[in-house]
Amino acid sequence: MDQSLKSLADLNPGRFKQPELMLALNAASRQLAELKGVVATMPNQRILISTLGLQEAKDSSEIENIVTTHDELYRNAAFPERATSPEAKEVARYRQALQIGYDAVQKTGILSNQHILSIQAVLEENDAGFRKLPGTKLLTPTGRVVYTPPQEPAVILALMDDLEQFIHRPELFDADPLIKMALMHHQFESIHPFYDGNGRTGRILNVLYLVKEGLLDFPVLYLSRYIVEHKAEYYRLLQAVREADAWEEWVVYMLLAVQATARQSVLTVKAIRELLLGAKHRIRERFRFYSQDLINNLFSYPYTRIEYLQQDLRVSRLTAASYLNQLTEAGFLRKEKVGRSNYYINEPLLRILVG
Repeated sequence: MDQSLKSLADLNPGRFKQPELMLALNAASRQLAELKGVVATMPNQRILISTLGLQEAKDSSEIENIVTTHDELYRNAAFPERATSPEAKEVARYRQALQIGYDAVQKTGILSNQHILSIQAVLEENDAGFRKLPGTKLLTPTGRVVYTPPQEPAVILALMDDLEQFIHRPELFDADPLIKMALMHHQFESIHPFYDGNGRTGRILNVLYLVKEGLLDFPVLYLSRYIVEHKAEYYRLLQAVREADAWEEWVVYMLLAVQATARQSVLTVKAIRELLLGAKHRIRERFRFYSQDLINNLFSYPYTRIEYLQQDLRVSRLTAASYLNQLTEAGFLRKEKVGRSNYYINEPLLRILVG
């Protein structure tokens, strides 16, 4: 194995039982448990994968300086065949990769290297796999090399196999899953196993690991917004582990990220639930075409379109258009035109997601 990267199992778990770290762990665990409970009260929890997952795709891509606007993001989600912006396309692939990873964990109960390869392949639209050529280095904006990850293909494979063991064999490292998530995230970013997409793949792995461990039922804890807001500290602490073995400080940072993100996510999910239940009540009172499938559609797509409603409700195009236009006239939606087509915006939902 590469001399600069050791097996995580070689760390002493006792290092992560100091008082400050335990306080952060307890607070993060409580917030995460509350989030899991609040998500369970949603009439349809899968709505959150569509809505929150798209917002996470935007924030995670922004860390890599892939920036798109909310309007472009949601229009691209509604009309992917018309997307022209490379940034919007990359964000859309992120959400697709997250869904593929989640489905794999749900089906198999594991988070394997094969799953990781599948996630990255969707993100980058290629099957290059783990790096096979040397030359990858991490640079500052001025071009100074701050870290050189493992270069030899055999070393990269050995380190990824070791990480896979760390993920699936709890007897190798006796620690809380949240601590292990922080450790494995750093290890993955330091191995830097792919030519591109390492950061976004690593952030997807964070939430999938929590699902695998049963701390969440759905992948709705997204740390990217916190990292965007504390980006300099994130990179400083990544490097501090490499240069000064500052694992404890790194783990505390990640636990604080979990706590803050879970707290905000609880508020967001509650706001979406209240908006959904209110809209459900008012639409059921006013329209004979009310159905749960209709509500699911309006809250799965911040920007919906006739084709989506037609598909979800199994109605004709004319009927779907009539429903959406009636909802627009009643103030539930706002209609916009794209070329010769229309899309319909759930503005209260959009405000919650953007805010």
